[in-house]
Amino acid sequence: METSSRSELCLQSWGANSYGQLGQGDVEDRSDPRLSDTTALQNKPVRALSGGGGHTVVVTENGEVFVCGQNHRGQLGLGHKADISTLQCCPGLSQRVTKVSCGWDFTLLLTDCGQVLACGSNAFGQLGVGQTVTHCAHLKVVESLKEPVLSVAAGLRHSLAATVSGCVYQWGRGLFTHAKRALSPRPVPSHLSSAVPSLVPGLDQKTSLVVTAGSAHCVCLTGDGDLFLWGSNKHGQLTTREPFLSFPTLVKRSLLGGEKVIHVWSGWTHVVAQTETGKVFTWGRGDYGQLGRQISTGQSSEWQSGEGGYQEACIPGEVKALHGAAQIACGSEHNLAIVGGRLISWGWNEHGMCGDGSQTDVFQPQLVSGLRPRCIGCGAGHSMAVCAAATDSRQSSAPTPL
Repeated sequence: METSSRSELCLQSWGANSYGQLGQGDVEDRSDPRLSDTTALQNKPVRALSGGGGHTVVVTENGEVFVCGQNHRGQLGLGHKADISTLQCCPGLSQRVTKVSCGWDFTLLLTDCGQVLACGSNAFGQLGVGQTVTHCAHLKVVESLKEPVLSVAAGLRHSLAATVSGCVYQWGRGLFTHAKRALSPRPVPSHLSSAVPSLVPGLDQKTSLVVTAGSAHCVCLTGDGDLFLWGSNKHGQLTTREPFLSFPTLVKRSLLGGEKVIHVWSGWTHVVAQTETGKVFTWGRGDYGQLGRQISTGQSSEWQSGEGGYQEACIPGEVKALHGAAQIACGSEHNLAIVGGRLISWGWNEHGMCGDGSQTDVFQPQLVSGLRPRCIGCGAGHSMAVCAAATDSRQSSAPTPL
C-alpha cells in the first residue's frame, strides 16, 4: 500500500460524525472532505485506515495506533469509555501494529509478530477472549490463536483470522441467529457460535491468505486466487441460491471472467473483488448504489430461495470505471477507490460519505475532485483519505461522472 511522506501528510475525512469519528474536533456530519486534526500524528506516515459504526483507527508506518470517535464499549482501546473527537495515541502497545479491522463497536489489531489484539464490545464473543466479559476498554491478546496470523477481519459482530499455515479461524455469535433460522432443526456448527477462535472446516487443503467480513457473511481469498464465501445470503452476496451457507463455498471463476482474484473487500451485504488483470467485479445488495453499476429488477437485489433463478445483482458484474484500481475500501454500503491517482466514490450517501457535497446516493463511480489520495479507509458511514497535499477544506468536492 502506498503511503504518504512526512512532508505531505494530510488526513481528510467526511460523512457521519455523531461521535467525533472524523477527528475534526466536533460532531457535525460533513458531506465534503475536510481536514482532520492530525496534531497527535506529528506528520507520521500512515499505513492503514479503518472505521466502525462510529469510531476511527489510524495505523502509522512505525506501528503506532491513533483513534477517535465513539468509545462507549471501549472500542478505542484507551482504557476508558469516553468518546473523543480528535485523534489520540492508543497507549500501552509493546508491538508494532501492521493492520486494523473494525467491527460495529469493536476493534481488531494485527501486530508484526502475528498476534491479534482486540478491544470493545464482546456481547457476541467477537473479541475472541471468551464471554466472561461483556466489553473491554484495554487491548487484549487473542491468546487461543496459537500460530501467527496473516490477515484479520471484523464483521458486524463476528471475526475471522487467517494464519501462516493457511488455516482460517472464526469467532463471535454474529451469524448464529441467521444460521439457526436457516439450519433448524439441524445444529449450528461450532465455528458459527464460538466465543473463542474456532477452525473453519473445508479450507484445510487450501492456503488461505486474506479474510474479510460483512455484516453476516465471511470471505476468504486463497493463494491460488480462489474466493470462498459462507454465511448469510439474504442479498445474493454468496453468488448461490442457498439462503445460508454454513461452510466455505467456492465462487466459480467463470463468474469472474475466468481469472484469479488478487484482492477482495466486503461491505455489509456486498462484495468487491479485483482479478489478476485489474478488472473489478461487484455483487450483492445494490439498492443504495453500492455495486457501482446498474442492475435490473428495480434495483432490488435481495435473493429469496426458490424464486427460480439468479437476479442480476447476485452475479458478479464488472465495473469498468474501476479497472486497475490501486486501492478499494468498503464502508457498510458505500465505497472508495484510488484509480489513476484519483479518488473515486459511490454508494450510500445519506451522511455525505461519498464526498460530493450532497446526501444523494451515488449509483455510478464518481470523481471526488481536489484530492491526491495515497491511502483510503471507510467506517460504516464515514470516509477517510490520506492525501499528498492539503486542499481548501471549505470547498465542496464536485462530483464528476466517470
